[in-house]
Amino acid sequence: MFKLEGQVAIITGGARGIGEGICKVFCNAGATVVMWDILESGQETANKIAATGGKISFQKVDITDRASVQTAVENVVKDHGKIDILINNAGVIRDRSFMKMTEQEWDTVINVNLNSLFVTTKAVLPFMKEAGYGRIISASSINAMAGAFGQTNYSATKAAIQGFTRSLCREVGRYGITVNCVAPGFIQSEMTDSMPDEVIAAGIKMIPVGRIGTAEDMGYSYLFLASKEAGFVNGITLHANGGAYPI
Repeated sequence: MFKLEGQVAIITGGARGIGEGICKVFCNAGATVVMWDILESGQETANKIAATGGKISFQKVDITDRASVQTAVENVVKDHGKIDILINNAGVIRDRSFMKMTEQEWDTVINVNLNSLFVTTKAVLPFMKEAGYGRIISASSINAMAGAFGQTNYSATKAAIQGFTRSLCREVGRYGITVNCVAPGFIQSEMTDSMPDEVIAAGIKMIPVGRIGTAEDMGYSYLFLASKEAGFVNGITLHANGGAYPI
């Protein structure tokens, strides 16, 4: 198993779902995790992980607000002396067919899922550059490639994240910083838990490994890319979808 002993990782959107899974896996790998989330429940999640021995703290951060992010970054550096890993996981959905989609639904998804990468990465990069080391990993989606009914806003952001990744890696690789992203497929979450059984079964039929993915599955995908061993892996989209089309 890849280890992150001595590494300091910021994980956005860690209060639940895939973000929580990443926090757990990273803590188990020995990282010191700073969870950012706009949800107050992030503190409860952090407490549960800490109770199992994880080194984790919670900061309430609005990743679309530059002042909020800059203050949070400065606090991380003050408390831990460095930032080794940034996981841009936070995201929202506002699903609606395009003809019915409101400007607010479009803007909210663009701001949280995409514009936040500019804000968080811009704030963290100077510290990684100074240290000569860093791992930046962002959340894309299978729907960046496949598209999905009612998700023109969401799919647009997740496709843009892949372009962001391929471009930024060319700029910062010289500083020992790699930039990658993960594109999850059909993953168990609060949203899928509310789906009818027949819908879940139909989704699983499209996955060659024969099961729905878990938050921990995604955590291990991020762990690989965050590890020192993945130092020659740069600018890629890691498709973690059990073999579901498209890759």
